[in-house]
Amino acid sequence: MPDFWPRRAAWVSVALAAAASAGCGPKHVKPTNTAAPPPTTLIALLPDPESGVTGRARVNNEFGAANLAAPRAATSVKADGPPGAVTPLSEDDVTRLFGAVLSALPPEPKHFTLYFKFESDALTDESSQKVSEILGAVKRLSVPEVVVIGHTDTLGDAKANTALGLKRAISVRNVLVDAGIAAPMIEVASHGEADQLIKTGNNTAEPRNRRVEISVR
Repeated sequence: MPDFWPRRAAWVSVALAAAASAGCGPKHVKPTNTAAPPPTTLIALLPDPESGVTGRARVNNEFGAANLAAPRAATSVKADGPPGAVTPLSEDDVTRLFGAVLSALPPEPKHFTLYFKFESDALTDESSQKVSEILGAVKRLSVPEVVVIGHTDTLGDAKANTALGLKRAISVRNVLVDAGIAAPMIEVASHGEADQLIKTGNNTAEPRNRRVEISVR
């Protein structure tokens, strides 16, 4: 019996130490799910600002699809689900959601077509009256870019028509330069008879193919 109490005291000390260690040790807490929900992307179909025409768009992912076919039609898309129901946005909604982005976009290119007299680089009387409209469109831009492409009908030699198309483009560029547009801002080219507005056979006179197409942006 003499050694019972020392052994018992030692056992109790070890037990208390183990209990204290368990109470003071790190606690294991079940982690909470803090992941952010998948972001939502709003996709809207807007009319062309120049023509007002609305095209079509199909939005799809691995979960499904949505067809946008009306002005301002919109759908919301997440990475973990199909596109949402298609709903129309109001014009106020478009301004509120996309106004800042739309206002920062460069203006849409403007397109003009001028027609020429037969086998000539002289404009028709009607086309001559459109020159002021083109000048106005160019001068409204702070740094304009102008592309002038000359065309011909199929009457005559193809190589000669390429030269005639270029001559027509240069004549329009000269008009713009004389009106104060810097020449380096104007690019000229010729498609000759290769890009017909009205498809015809060879050696065919067609006034609507004798033209210059001008793009201003």
